[in-house]
Amino acid sequence: MRNLCMTVAYDGTHYNGFQTQPIGQTVQDELEASILALTGDKPKIIASGRTDAGVHAYAQVFNFHTSSQIPADRWPLALNARLPQDIVLTRSWEVPLEFNSRHAAKRKTYRYTINANRFPDVFQRHMQFHHPAPQLNIEDMREGLQYLIGTYDFTSFASRHSQKTNHVRTLLEAWIEVDVSTCRPGTTDQGFIHIFLTGTGFLQHMVRIITGTLLQVGEGKRRPEDMKTILLACDRAAAGPTAVSKGLALWNVDYGDLLPQ
Repeated sequence: MRNLCMTVAYDGTHYNGFQTQPIGQTVQDELEASILALTGDKPKIIASGRTDAGVHAYAQVFNFHTSSQIPADRWPLALNARLPQDIVLTRSWEVPLEFNSRHAAKRKTYRYTINANRFPDVFQRHMQFHHPAPQLNIEDMREGLQYLIGTYDFTSFASRHSQKTNHVRTLLEAWIEVDVSTCRPGTTDQGFIHIFLTGTGFLQHMVRIITGTLLQVGEGKRRPEDMKTILLACDRAAAGPTAVSKGLALWNVDYGDLLPQ
């Protein structure tokens, strides 16, 4: 047997998340079906994590065991020919048999994108949350994010349906980048606001609830320092709404020296 590890990018618009579930239509289902068609073997994929319905990924990582002797670097081309166009494999390696993409992950980065222009972007509308007004105070949002960096109980920013018994997580980095290339001169356009969060692990809806609360800070409905108060409350009711799923993407999964850069 061999253990193959791959990265996959996908547009999650038409999928019920990454992980296989009873209602079907998941990215994992498509990947496993394409591997079965290629090799005749029915694999069981282990992913670095799951994404919710409508959430995207630029570099989701997964591994599976196979007896196929197809060279590792040939798998992306062979599988992409069998996958839907909104799922694309980008890299592939052979790794030690004991490698597990979920357990070996050291840190993950998510990106949430807000279109703060007056009009939606017709080409990227399915990967952004459109927020045309009021204007957002981006500096206040940046300040608010900094209160979350560190190791805390993130219950306030976890789904009420979370099945985790421990909500303590470590947020390593949090920052905002703004792309003003789409702003029209003489307008109130603010461009595309990208919120990046890097941590050792995340709770269900954690990034989306942080984003929904941060939007309230940007709108002036909360102060930047309120983010700390909300965090320490350990109460989901203290935080803001859950931002829509389509603006969220798994940006990167870091394995240190375990995988090639």
